[in-house]
Amino acid sequence: MIKTHGLNHVALAVRDPERSLAFYRAVFGVREYFRSDSTIQVLGPGPHDVLAFERRPEAAGVPGGIIHFGFRLTRPEDIDAAAAAVAAAGGTVKSRGEFAPGLPYAFVLDPDGYEIEIWFE
Repeated sequence: MIKTHGLNHVALAVRDPERSLAFYRAVFGVREYFRSDSTIQVLGPGPHDVLAFERRPEAAGVPGGIIHFGFRLTRPEDIDAAAAAVAAAGGTVKSRGEFAPGLPYAFVLDPDGYEIEIWFE
């Protein structure tokens, strides 16, 4: 077994990196730290998280075997605010519920159609 610092980043094929930046900034508070002609990379919301928005319109939203990725809430009562932030930022709330009492979740879609799980455990 090799030793790592854990999952470090996810690169997403997107239609418009600026639109993706705006969505993830509004919903999750990410902050830009690198930009090129075809890529915007952001840090957050966790201290070691990196998301890369790669301009590849032909592949945008195509899961390629990845069903969804998730962000874990720090407080269960924030699920309503999370769902509202997704809708306000141009995303779609696909479904909501509880895995068990007090363990809420929401499955949402970003503007490119990537499915994101927002949940508390």
